[in-house]
Amino acid sequence: MTGTTLPAPGELLRRFALFLDFDGTLVEIAPTPDAVRVDPALPAILSSLHGRLGGAVALISGRPLDALDAFLAPVRLPAAAEHGVALRRHGDGQPEHADVPSVPDAWRAQAEALASRVPGAIYEPKRHGFALHARRAPAAMPTFEAALRAMIAQDGRFLLLPAHMAWEVKPQAADKGTALRALMACAPFRGRTPLFVGDDVTDEAAIAAAAALGGMGLRVGEAFGDPAGVRAWLAGLAEEAGGAAAA
Repeated sequence: MTGTTLPAPGELLRRFALFLDFDGTLVEIAPTPDAVRVDPALPAILSSLHGRLGGAVALISGRPLDALDAFLAPVRLPAAAEHGVALRRHGDGQPEHADVPSVPDAWRAQAEALASRVPGAIYEPKRHGFALHARRAPAAMPTFEAALRAMIAQDGRFLLLPAHMAWEVKPQAADKGTALRALMACAPFRGRTPLFVGDDVTDEAAIAAAAALGGMGLRVGEAFGDPAGVRAWLAGLAEEAGGAAAA
């Protein structure tokens, strides 16, 4: 770990609510979105922490909710998916979908066609937007950016987000910061102190929101080095939780 000061495990378990990004935080970035590998121990670690924190552990991700559930099966956590467009307050609950606009079908068709012309590029549809991934075609990033900026210039309700070798078009009205605030407003998160862990520019809104609520926003590179460091920290917390419960 780096020099960032983290709460002591006992204090975190007593006082904090834990919010975690997925890609680049819990799992390493892969050549394609579907190729990420989940550490076999991770679902059980998250389940243990979810129980010890009274349910106050949530994912906040740009991924669709069904993708997060599939990667971490059989564990289902509270989650804010697609940057807060879909919000599931309890792991066994149904998601609430924000009242935000969806990108025009013509934009989807244009983006999909653009990706199809670039070997290695991937078009990823989402409920209200989409992403173009260029991890296997990095030279296409400027072309994708120019095309997508021309699209969103037609409608101010949408914005363009940079991510890991990708560009995402999404509604302006929802981001990871609004998602964190929405979860903190309800049980089991309400009354705890938020701690968010993320790794890239799409996480900055949640980092700022956690700090504004009196908590902490941690960047993976600064606090843990890499996702393996995040997982080791979570495993240590889960071990502490197990020891406290046994005592």
